[in-house]
Amino acid sequence: GYGTVGSGVVEVLKTNHESISKKAGQEINIKYVLDLRDFPEDPIQEKIVHDYNIILNDPEVKVVVEVMGGVESAYTFSKQALLAGKSVCTSNKELVAAHGYELLKLAQENGVSYLFEASVGGGIPLLHPLVNCLGANEIQEVYGILNGTTNYILTQMTENGERFETALKAAQAKGYAEADPTADVAGIDAGRKTCILADLAFGRETPPEKVPMEGITALDLRDVAIARQAGFRVKLLGRTLRLPDGGYAAYVAPHLIPEGKPLAHVSGVFNAAVIRGSAVGETLFCGPGAGAYPTASACVSDVMNVLAGPAPFRFRWGEPGGLRDANEVVSRWYLRTDADAPAVRAAFPQAEALTEGAFLTGPLTGFALAERCRSLSVLARYRVLD
Repeated sequence: GYGTVGSGVVEVLKTNHESISKKAGQEINIKYVLDLRDFPEDPIQEKIVHDYNIILNDPEVKVVVEVMGGVESAYTFSKQALLAGKSVCTSNKELVAAHGYELLKLAQENGVSYLFEASVGGGIPLLHPLVNCLGANEIQEVYGILNGTTNYILTQMTENGERFETALKAAQAKGYAEADPTADVAGIDAGRKTCILADLAFGRETPPEKVPMEGITALDLRDVAIARQAGFRVKLLGRTLRLPDGGYAAYVAPHLIPEGKPLAHVSGVFNAAVIRGSAVGETLFCGPGAGAYPTASACVSDVMNVLAGPAPFRFRWGEPGGLRDANEVVSRWYLRTDADAPAVRAAFPQAEALTEGAFLTGPLTGFALAERCRSLSVLARYRVLD
C-alpha cells in the first residue's frame, strides 16, 4: 500500500538509509511497492507492481511491510507471505486484533516473524517494552489514550468549551478525522488497540466482539464542565486489567481522570499509555500516536528487528480464555441524575456531591452500580480513574 503510512515508510527509508542500514548490519532497500494505482509523477513508480505474486515469488524479498488497512486483502497477503517464508511487519490494528493469533502461529511454524509495533500508539515504543523490557513483571494493568482524534475532540471540549459536533468538524478540517469518523468517535479504533494490548499483557487472544467499546458521541458538554470544575479531565481510555480471580477485563469508555495524573494533561492528537507491572509499578509512554512518519518509524524499526535475527522474546499469545465482563471492574463513578439528593444518598450513602444532581460514588463494580441505580433516573455515568 502506498497511502499515508506506505509513503511514509518509503520516505523514512530514503532519508535515513545510511543510518538504518548501519544499525541493521545490512543494507535495507525497497524492491517493490504493491498498489492498485500508478504514480507517474512519483519516483516510486519504477517500483510499483499490481500483482502480489511478483513479491511472493521473489526469493530476494525477506520482509513484507503491510500498510494497506482493512482485513480481507491484508489478511490474505500477510498469510501468503508468512507461508512463503517471508516476515511481515504491519501497522494494521484491525487485522492484528482479528487474526493476530493465527498469523503469529503461522510465523512461528515457518521460522519467520510477524511484528506490529506500529499497530498501537503509532511512533510510541509500547508493545516491545510491554513484552520485552517489562518481561520480568506480571502485568497488572494497561490503560491509555489510544486514539488521537477523540483526544483532540475532548481537548477542544475541555479547554475551549466546544460542543462535540463543532470539535469533530474542526478535527475533520485538520485531517485528524476521516469523513466517516465512526471508528474513532465510537471507540472502535481504541478498542482494537486495547485487544492487542490485552493479548500481549495477559497471554490470551481477546476477541474484539467481546470487548465493550463506548465512544464519545453521547458525551454532554455539561458533564465535561462539571468534571473540570471538580478537578477532573474527561478522556477516552482503552483499558485492560487483571482481576482478583486471575481473569482479566478489557473495555473502552470515557473516564474522569484527576488533574494530578499526567494522563489528564495529554492533549491534542497525542497518545499515552500506562503499564502497571508487579515489580516496576507504573510506567508512562507518551508521544505522537498516528501520522505518516511516526507510524512509518515503528514499521521500519520492526523491519530492522527482523533482520537483526532471533530475539529472546517474540509477540505471542494463546487461545481465548479468562476474559471477564467489564462490569466486574471496581471503580468510583461519576453520576448525574435528576433524582433528589435523599434518593441518591439512599442508594449511595457515601456519595460526594459535586454540584446539584452530580455525584461521585465510592468504589463499585458496574454490576453493583446498575443495581443501585434501578430506582434513580440517571442522565450520565462515567468511571473515575483513581
